[in-house]
Amino acid sequence: MVMDRVLRVDMGARTFKWEPVPEAYRQLGGRALTTRMIYDEVPAGREPLGGRNKLVIAPGLLGGSTVPCSGRLSIGAKSPLTGGIKESNAGGTSGIWLARAGIKALVLEGQAERGALFVLVIDGREVVFADASRYRLMGNYSLTAALRREYGEDIAVISIGPAGELGLTAACISNMDKEGRPSRVNGRGGLGAVMGFKGVKAIVIRRSKNNNTPAQIREGYHGYVKEIVRAIQANPVTGVFANLGTASLVNVTNTLGCLPTRNFSSGSFEGADKISGETLRELILKRGGKGEASHACMPGCIIRCSNVVPGPDGEEIVGPLEFETIGLMGSNCGIDSLDEISKLNYLANDLGLDTIETGAAIGIAMEAGVLTWGDAAAAYKILQGITENDVLGRLIGCGATATGKVLGARRVPAVNGQSLPAYDPRAMKGMGVTYATSPMGADHTAGSTLRAKVDHLKPEGQVEASLASQVNMMVMDSLGLCMFVSSSLLSNPELLANTVSAYYDCQTTFGDLQSLARETLRLERKFNAAAGIVGNDVPEFMRVEPLPPQQTVFDVPREQLENIFADIDRQ
Repeated sequence: MVMDRVLRVDMGARTFKWEPVPEAYRQLGGRALTTRMIYDEVPAGREPLGGRNKLVIAPGLLGGSTVPCSGRLSIGAKSPLTGGIKESNAGGTSGIWLARAGIKALVLEGQAERGALFVLVIDGREVVFADASRYRLMGNYSLTAALRREYGEDIAVISIGPAGELGLTAACISNMDKEGRPSRVNGRGGLGAVMGFKGVKAIVIRRSKNNNTPAQIREGYHGYVKEIVRAIQANPVTGVFANLGTASLVNVTNTLGCLPTRNFSSGSFEGADKISGETLRELILKRGGKGEASHACMPGCIIRCSNVVPGPDGEEIVGPLEFETIGLMGSNCGIDSLDEISKLNYLANDLGLDTIETGAAIGIAMEAGVLTWGDAAAAYKILQGITENDVLGRLIGCGATATGKVLGARRVPAVNGQSLPAYDPRAMKGMGVTYATSPMGADHTAGSTLRAKVDHLKPEGQVEASLASQVNMMVMDSLGLCMFVSSSLLSNPELLANTVSAYYDCQTTFGDLQSLARETLRLERKFNAAAGIVGNDVPEFMRVEPLPPQQTVFDVPREQLENIFADIDRQ
């Protein structure tokens, strides 16, 4: 069977071992697998940056297959940012190459001795612990370029920047795209700090010569894949993303009045047109050079919602520039220049910082008067100071909650220690329900309600919409599928189940996949409860402070939030 091995690496002992996949894990992948392994093996009450925490890296169940957009990678651990269980999801090449190497899960255990730093090189059945002292505090771009020179271009790389080595709690984990950019990011939850404290600077995966597909693929599988391709290509949402990328959501959210502006003090931004998807596409096409208005983040992507942003000289600034970064590093900070946002995005990628968490922290610093609204140059300089022991830079690198506490901020847009993404819940209330109730903390990918058939300004129906989305997004993450194909595939869910059944020569219904998703949510909630996290809500100011221009507050009743998982918890 494909992905028939678990690779455990003990960083304290510098040993590794291969294990067969336990029977209980065979039907699990992606987030379902990272959650189950963390739940089974990590004591909920232990220190996230201690040796008892584990970092679990897992492709989805369809990883390595020919199903389009199925190469997403889940990374899980106890989060140093939220204190609870966390999974973060990314595109790029790492998930595909791990799957094709037969690795269902890569588990980093223990902790290297203080000051030790390694590159792990996975080559077939061998794992080499290569000294990485020469890469200490090196940015992700220089690091991946050096690793490609040393090990060849036919590799995938999972890496951290200086933020992860320093244990900053907004630190992310980076993966390369098809061209070698370390810009596909497991961003949320501070998981880069977990990897850094284990003494791992990077993981190099040499490409397997064997695609490692299942021995028995049931007849009909290739037909199902063709149906999936047609469904994705025919979906109008796919067309929008292919044309404008995720930045298409700037004007959408600005019109709805939920685009975070100046530290979530308003839901509309006067400079929205300057940083919109339409303007971004026009800029890329006008400048030409190394820019790409449509780009695939991983092999097998047929949506191509990514991009590469060129400067006035045609040279690349960053690739990609996504909506969440535009929202948090742009409108949320009063910055209306795509070039300046792109430069901040590149620097955050290089340092290994989550752009959502970092943008929220910068917005708090601006409201506190430490920085001036719209001053991108000052924000850039502060982030540069992270590698030079600058206290304010490192504070911002620890995220919104830490920054808010130290600066005495009244408005801290965070749930469970994690900053809100680029949808203000006062004007998109279903998203607020997800922020408040998801075991992941404030995370739009855990249950987006953007396209739910509800009135976003009214409390009615929001809990039901969020719960349905949280279950379905769990299914997508566990299969390794991009969330942007959900609108295409969830309208014909049995096609998805039939594809899984044919690929693994088993019998699975979509109801089975949803049951597994509910069980995973139940385990995540149990872990968080054992870690002392019980009950959530949106930030208090969002319940009392009306959001212009809609002048609404978040008014979904607390008792509805408390009972959203009642049926799941009784399983």
